[in-house]
Amino acid sequence: MAKTISSSLTEQVKQAVAVLRDGGIVAYPTDTIYGLGADIYNDTAVEKVFTAKNRPMSMPLPVLIDNAQQLAELVSGQTAFSKALMKKFWPGGLTIIFNKAPKLHSLALAGSANIGIRIPDHPVARLLIRESGRPITGTSANLHTGKITLTADEVRSQLGDHVDYIIDAGRCTGGTESTIVDVTVNPPIIMRRGTIGENEIMAEYRDKGGS
Repeated sequence: MAKTISSSLTEQVKQAVAVLRDGGIVAYPTDTIYGLGADIYNDTAVEKVFTAKNRPMSMPLPVLIDNAQQLAELVSGQTAFSKALMKKFWPGGLTIIFNKAPKLHSLALAGSANIGIRIPDHPVARLLIRESGRPITGTSANLHTGKITLTADEVRSQLGDHVDYIIDAGRCTGGTESTIVDVTVNPPIIMRRGTIGENEIMAEYRDKGGS
């Protein structure tokens, strides 16, 4: 995937960052599908995400980060297996469910003791997170019962005025949601099949001896 970003897209990211910092929500492209983002530390903004999607607030939202260093404030404990997954599949289409950090509070977690995180392999999404300076929600930009969205127009069609800003970067090339693996249990559980194959994940598990 090309890592360069046009000046027009850079300007869109700049405007989207301003919206996030003001407590709004934005739709943005990723390497898989369009995502719906809010500052995870702003509960009012996170609530807007649930409302826009008509998603039950009992269902945790996944989180996107720009680099693995941000994990320190979000998760508690890592294993050889989880580190191997991050090394091989990040950035990319794998969401890893960790134990959350004890001091972490976010409405995005819906009261769960766990947190699902990934680093997207898309320059616009990465720039958005980096420039906002905060982890953002990484849920799909569609209604809870709706189809995934791959373009800004599809987002607009489903979510309309509920989204404060939509970054239009053309069609997402992935088209498949991320795979979700829970590493808080042993053996790990594939919570959702997606762009990364289960066999690839379990090969890493066997290689690391389940540690």
